[in-house]
Amino acid sequence: MSDDRRLDVLRAIVQDYVATREPVGSRALVERHSLGVSPATIRNDMAVLEEGGYIAQPHTSAGRVPTDKGYRVFVDRLTDVKPLSPPEKRAIAAFLEDAVDLDDVVDRSVRLLAQLTQQVAVVQYPSLRRSALRHIELVPVGLRHLLVVLITDTGRVEQRTLELDRDLDVDVVHRLRAVLNAAASGRRLPDLEPALSGLVEAFEPTYADLVRAVVAAVEETLAQEAEERVVLAGTANLARTGVVDFAHSIGPVLEALEEQMVLLRLLGEMAEDAASVSVRIGRENQHDGLVETSVITSGYGDESGTVARVGVVGPLRMDYPGTMSSVRAVARYMTRFLAG
Repeated sequence: MSDDRRLDVLRAIVQDYVATREPVGSRALVERHSLGVSPATIRNDMAVLEEGGYIAQPHTSAGRVPTDKGYRVFVDRLTDVKPLSPPEKRAIAAFLEDAVDLDDVVDRSVRLLAQLTQQVAVVQYPSLRRSALRHIELVPVGLRHLLVVLITDTGRVEQRTLELDRDLDVDVVHRLRAVLNAAASGRRLPDLEPALSGLVEAFEPTYADLVRAVVAAVEETLAQEAEERVVLAGTANLARTGVVDFAHSIGPVLEALEEQMVLLRLLGEMAEDAASVSVRIGRENQHDGLVETSVITSGYGDESGTVARVGVVGPLRMDYPGTMSSVRAVARYMTRFLAG
């Protein structure tokens, strides 16, 4: 659609429908917007837009509402994602900058984004498959217990306590920690097994059981925690608008949100989009439960690049510019946390 005036009419219809939840008629467009043309011209433009599949009439004698195709044109023609106001930026910074670790920043981010957008917020945890080990810490806890702590470059912290058959030698523990970090630091999960395979030979046979136990704990912990997962907040926001914004029950949407693999697959597909803020509208989501929703996401990461995504799921009738701005802002603050 190349006609600038009809694009203005479509933009006005989207804005009014998002604001009022009511189908938009030509008279309302004339009263609320300075389109510079007569009501008859607007009616003609609306007829062309309807014929092109950008708007639809939900029932006889009603105004028009945007379709998936209309929302897509509206989003694609946004000249830029509007910036947040200084107070909004300060509020986000104040809330997220107090986070103490990855779990805390994920929890804070998903709750904040749900509050900012009044939609369902989704935060994907960085996968250990894409993370590298930053440090391994060994902490003696009593004479025969050893705490193994794994810290990744994305801020994840995993730990396991080992119960041993003999008293710990603190000097050996310190030496094992140094050798482990020299072999494993900076390596990603697929590269760790060969890096750790020869460590037993680096110690006296007396300590072979200790080394094997620690290496096994590292490998098992990483294997168990390697599965990707997402965290949700704000499901109640979706339920509150469900009667108005969904033609059918919101049950299929809620069921889709409960399926981690559905969301992870969608986030993986959206990670391939070139845009900094990616938007999937209606049937573009390619899952029956999400055909009446829009999904907006942005990537976050560290100095090595994007490691996961953050976003929202909501009805087609949403404030796209404002939601895109909030998603982008939260993703940037999460990146700042990981890079710090």
